Amino acid sequence: MKSIVINIGNSNIRFGLFNEDNCEISWVINTKPYRTTDELYAQMLMLYQTYKIEPEEIGKVIIGSVVPQLTKVMSAAIKKIHDIHPVIVDRNTHSGVQAKSKQMGTDIYANLVAAHNMYPHRKKIVLDFGTALTASCVAENGETLGVIIAPGIVTALNSLISQTAQLPEIELVKPKTVLGLDTVTCMQSGMVYGFLGMVEGFIDRINDEVNDDCFVVATGGVSHVYKPLTDKIHVMDRLHTLKGLYFLGRDK
Repeated sequence: MKSIVINIGNSNIRFGLFNEDNCEISWVINTKPYRTTDELYAQMLMLYQTYKIEPEEIGKVIIGSVVPQLTKVMSAAIKKIHDIHPVIVDRNTHSGVQAKSKQMGTDIYANLVAAHNMYPHRKKIVLDFGTALTASCVAENGETLGVIIAPGIVTALNSLISQTAQLPEIELVKPKTVLGLDTVTCMQSGMVYGFLGMVEGFIDRINDEVNDDCFVVATGGVSHVYKPLTDKIHVMDRLHTLKGLYFLGRDK
């Protein structure tokens, strides 16, 4: 059975077309909190045509969201397109992972669920390079060991640019040198190597606290920038959160 999985985040909405457990196609649109059902309906139909997806082939739609005002709108658009009610998953959805906190976001919970299903038999850290930078840890038995939340890289960069008069917008890429002699290189070094140091520090401190050498997964929009720069990240998977949402809704 084919399923559409939708991850509604603060910055982007990511869609995935799953054929059984395999994500065949993924696409992203910008999150705009005041979209109407008709807007989403039209945009989704256009994207379905682009990727040659026939609505009648879809047997299930799974939604995970951290933007409550968009959840109902998206659900209505899905009902209009597919004539089915989507499966809404969150931290209260039963799985092999114990959320332990009533404040845990759906995206963090999905990250832990995906890691628990895909990388069993050892402790895992999931780094999500999204609007917020999060590091979450789950034990072999599915126990949530804890979470760290810090400002996201792009969020911090946008704040820096908007609060200064002379700092330009930059591309977030590895600079040629750590020490820069022009503004762009200086900023790239600060954003890339500054946050890399934070991420590596998170991993080291978590490993010390749980007394283990955790398997580390990176996901989220700019994870591809950081994965090649450190051997502390073992896998980079942009679809990791979608896979967690799929596991949560697969049997519902």
